[in-house]
Amino acid sequence: MSHGLLWLPLLAVFIVLAWLGWVEYRKLEHYRQWAQQFEASKYDITAVLGQQGDRLTWGQPTRQGIVNLQTCNLADIRSVWVEGGGQRLETEATPAKEPLHLVLQTCQGECYRISFTELPLALAWRDRLAGKIKGEFA
Repeated sequence: MSHGLLWLPLLAVFIVLAWLGWVEYRKLEHYRQWAQQFEASKYDITAVLGQQGDRLTWGQPTRQGIVNLQTCNLADIRSVWVEGGGQRLETEATPAKEPLHLVLQTCQGECYRISFTELPLALAWRDRLAGKIKGEFA
């Protein structure tokens, strides 16, 4: 009986890990379906991002699907930069502080912040957008 009680917490941990894996699988499946409509897209645990022509769309992945979708036209963007811990980041050698964001500033002064978990990926998206908009890059 005591051996069974010792294995019970291990069984509970296994069940929780299996459930968390299922949740992440559902998020990825929703992302795959959503990303088919875009030329380029990215997924990480904090946000999804897709680009189709001059349109940029982003949102938050959940097991029910992509929520909090926002869209902007690249013609409305004046400048773009990567920000970490409230400071602009220029290269991968720059020490990155959490949270990381790709910041898009519109001609009207609005700022959109798209979350990233990896600095190289955020810098690659900044560079990708560099040729698509007329404005400044930091």
